[in-house]
Amino acid sequence: MGPADETPDPLHVKKQDTSLMGTPRRDAPAGKRKWMFTLQSKVILVFLALTLAPLLIIGYFSFHSSEKLITCMVVRQLENVAEDKAALLEGWLGERMADVAMVAETSLVQSMDPDRIGPYLDLIREKYGVYKKLVLVSETGGVIAASPEKPKDLKYNHYAPYRVRNNLFVSDITYAHDEKESSFLIAAPVTGSDGSLWGTVYGKVGTEKIILFILNVSLGATGECYLVDREGLFLAHKDPHRILSENISHSDSFRKIFEKSNCKNAYLDYRGIEVLGASLQVGGTDWYIVVEQDRAEALAAVDKVKGVIYQALLLFIVCAFILTSMIAYHIVSPIRKLSQYAGRIAHSRFDASVKKNNRNDEIGMLFNAVADMAARLQERHIHLEEKVGQREAELKETDLILQKTRLMAERAEKFAAMGQMGAAVAHEIRTPLTSIKLFLESVQSEIDISVEFEEDFNIAMNQIGRIEATINRFLDFAKPQDLIFSEIELKSFIADLLIMVRPQINRQECILTVSLADDMPVITGDRRLLAEALINLLVNALDAMPARSSLAVSAVLDIFTAKGRDIPCVRIDITDTGHGISDSRMGKIFEPFFTTKASGTGLGLSLVLTTIRNHGGVIRVKSKTGEGTVFSLFLPVTSDTPLDELTG
Repeated sequence: MGPADETPDPLHVKKQDTSLMGTPRRDAPAGKRKWMFTLQSKVILVFLALTLAPLLIIGYFSFHSSEKLITCMVVRQLENVAEDKAALLEGWLGERMADVAMVAETSLVQSMDPDRIGPYLDLIREKYGVYKKLVLVSETGGVIAASPEKPKDLKYNHYAPYRVRNNLFVSDITYAHDEKESSFLIAAPVTGSDGSLWGTVYGKVGTEKIILFILNVSLGATGECYLVDREGLFLAHKDPHRILSENISHSDSFRKIFEKSNCKNAYLDYRGIEVLGASLQVGGTDWYIVVEQDRAEALAAVDKVKGVIYQALLLFIVCAFILTSMIAYHIVSPIRKLSQYAGRIAHSRFDASVKKNNRNDEIGMLFNAVADMAARLQERHIHLEEKVGQREAELKETDLILQKTRLMAERAEKFAAMGQMGAAVAHEIRTPLTSIKLFLESVQSEIDISVEFEEDFNIAMNQIGRIEATINRFLDFAKPQDLIFSEIELKSFIADLLIMVRPQINRQECILTVSLADDMPVITGDRRLLAEALINLLVNALDAMPARSSLAVSAVLDIFTAKGRDIPCVRIDITDTGHGISDSRMGKIFEPFFTTKASGTGLGLSLVLTTIRNHGGVIRVKSKTGEGTVFSLFLPVTSDTPLDELTG
């Protein structure tokens, strides 16, 4: 056999010639193809990826590092401002407390003379300029002197908020809407020489000075510094409407107060704006200084760096694209010509031969190889045309075989139709056969049959019953009926079935032993189908036993265990002392049309298995050759958990 005989199927070759080449139609311009699938585009993309990837990685890490560094610097600056403001406020509060304590310790105030104390309090207010009010309260709670109010107006006045104190304290900050300013009280006790409490000096301090001199910060256009308490309420803010009326506990600003970290990230403040910030508790109080600046303003330098990096990347991409385009064109142009030649070869056009290239590089070698390939393909094409003719003849022969196969399939369909027709005929036979059976039974009960014809009559009745049973089995197997469920009291149900098979038991002179438990539950099932299944098993047992054998029927409440679960069920055992079932036949007894009886159809046990499974039950068979067989039916008490599903 020569090399030409080893050629593959010419029909498949023709199909592969056009699909494997993947080239456009003959003489189609390259511009019609999508640019992204061209070799030139791939070369450009690969070159750009190799050159830009390191630059992008370095730029990303540089930008990320610079952003993190600047963020840390801004946060550190904000922390320094917060520390300075907290120290200033703590010192300022200490000075105010010292002022009030000094006033309470003066002999003038200890004289408790309103006429002398009033001008003194006015002088203190004017000198320090931070007290909105100074009040001296007696030990009974009455106002002795106050500034800026006149003493005559305070003769019988009693201020509820003022309570005589015996130690120095700072009250909570409150907000006066008429003054549009928050304030707090500093109190110091006035004691006598014996240490007894004579009264209390209260100084009402406004937060305007705190905002003006302490909370004022220079952090660009968006920087701010405010004071909050432990609950998140504004105590001092440049916007008076927020003081003691707005809570920031829902914002990240409040949560950041209790966080301790060296370099914090941006978060959303009470306005919902992304900011950088720092916070610090004011010593000796439950107040917290919060210093924040908008992230956009704080990291404006980072955005400028980002813009410069983007411009540099864009310029580099443009330059790299121009350079790679020139290189790719020098490589791709000859390959495009080869693609055109390949398109002609794919369509079996050998009229234009491939021109060899004078280049000494790999592309020139590729041109020469394609030229040699085109010459060999032309020779092979001629040989394939000859093979096609041979295959056409083979296809004609195959077509004849397919026609024969089609005829066989049509014949199989006819046989299936005949089977359906047989089922219909069996159904039609059963009706008149039942009528004949009923007629003969009525004749038997109404007239006396002579002894010589009684045996023939019984044979006829048996044959009619046999024909009827065969037809019923065939119809039930061909078209299973729907279940009609009802409640079944098993003890009476089994007793009624035994009455039906009692004549055959008597004819064979068999000994019947019945054991039915008294605590049998009521189950739900199809009475007719269960009856047919049990009768079928009883008849099979009688057929398998010789005369004067023993048949036992028992029913008890049992537990079926499978897959680690215990399911309450009813167990019905039918035990015979027949010839038994061999091991070789045990696995086939439930298969349709398998029978060992000369006159059997092989559908009885198959229908029994179907009926028990439809009721969610399980059948177990134990047999020993020469000793007998036990059929055990397990039926669940309830239909919640079918036993056949647990056993697989």
